[in-house]
Amino acid sequence: MRMNISLRTRLIFSMIFLLAAQAVFILYVIERREIKAINEEQKEKAVLLAQLIAQENLQAFVMWDVDGVKESIENRIDENLRYVIFYDLYNRTFVNNDFIADYEDIYQYSNLPLDVKEGDYAFQYTYVVDPEDPEHEAKVRILEIEVPIYIQGNALRWGSIKIGLSLKEIEEEIYHTRNLLLLMGLGGLFLGILAATWIASRITNPIKKLVDGTHKISRGDFSLKIDIDSRDEIGNLASSFNEMSYQLMLLTKRMEEANKKLIQVEKLASIGHMSTGIAHEIRNPLTSVKLNIQKLLEKTTLDELDKAHLDISREGIAQIEKFIKELLDFARISDLNLDSFSLEQIMDGSIKMMADTLELKHITLETHYENNLPLVQVDADKLRQVFLNILHNACEAVNEGGKIDVHLSTVFEDSGSKVKVEIADNGAGIPEEEWSNIFEPFYTTKASGIGLGLAIALKIIEQHNGIIKVKSKQDLGTTFEILIPCEEEK
Repeated sequence: MRMNISLRTRLIFSMIFLLAAQAVFILYVIERREIKAINEEQKEKAVLLAQLIAQENLQAFVMWDVDGVKESIENRIDENLRYVIFYDLYNRTFVNNDFIADYEDIYQYSNLPLDVKEGDYAFQYTYVVDPEDPEHEAKVRILEIEVPIYIQGNALRWGSIKIGLSLKEIEEEIYHTRNLLLLMGLGGLFLGILAATWIASRITNPIKKLVDGTHKISRGDFSLKIDIDSRDEIGNLASSFNEMSYQLMLLTKRMEEANKKLIQVEKLASIGHMSTGIAHEIRNPLTSVKLNIQKLLEKTTLDELDKAHLDISREGIAQIEKFIKELLDFARISDLNLDSFSLEQIMDGSIKMMADTLELKHITLETHYENNLPLVQVDADKLRQVFLNILHNACEAVNEGGKIDVHLSTVFEDSGSKVKVEIADNGAGIPEEEWSNIFEPFYTTKASGIGLGLAIALKIIEQHNGIIKVKSKQDLGTTFEILIPCEEEK
């Protein structure tokens, strides 16, 4: 029966095998190079030590002072330097320390040829008894270095010196190096196993997600997003599925938005058609009433009470005319009279027109204009109408002694640079559930007004290819934000 091994398991074992083989090869190469480097370093130190001992004993050696040289080299012997042998010009033993006296095969023969040159050296490895071993059975590996002896300014070789260095410490260092490399290899292998498990999971988990996702998408769940961020064929496939589901969702949302806009357009068209009819039906008789009241007010026979009543009627007619004007302004789509303007200029003019209202309620209005704001192509009168409407609403929202802040700045977006207008008050604020309704025609939360001011403002801003939105918190105030494209973007 054939075993069913998962793709994840196969990947893990394959990667572990490859990592182990690679680790063994790398560690072997490193170990060889480290040992070679250690041995070469030891050779260089031995050559320098031999040359140093030769220089220390050069005068005694030249003067054939055997006792002086012997005493000097006996003082030099330690646990690392096991023996020192001087040879004369003819490679005959001149002097050696007592330890090597039992090794005739070592001290009796020089390893250097007679025609050796200054700077040359000979080396070999040999073994001697470890003097620290009480039974004298243990052997110590020795690095033997022999260098020629020359006197400065004299081309004649005077002899040579041979030293034997114990490799016990070097072998311990090599042993520790091998152990360290072994630990590094085991650690690397352990990390490799963890990495192999993680990589295998990274490969197989997206496949599992993709399989599960395709089942859900096949059942019509287009809102599902397959969360795979790998940059390979699986990631591309997941991105294609996500793009497909996103496009379907986007198409659905666009259809819903199109239906909403169609309903809104039909509603506004109906409102506009009805508003125009109502306005014309009211305006004609209202004009007659207004003229008759004016004629009555011109009579001198009226007492003060009658005049007061007629004045109240005239004010009521003025309110009705204002309502009709707003209704017709909303219903009509008038062309913009565009020109280059500075928004600071339009805003300052709007603020001046609100001066009396601000002073009456003791409202503090502060302006914060960014330097060198770009010009905008706008209809100044219509934009002033928008600013006045928002400022008027802000004045009504704040209590006596309240505050209004006006900010003008430049923002940079993918679609181009824009001038941002922010008008913020510290009034009662607008509940969040009403944000989507405040730009609807005839929607108002005030006791007076017909709710067309912000609807007209939205219409004017959209005519300028701009954006208007509101940010508000209960009891913390309201901020209206308007974005107007700069002149070069129009």
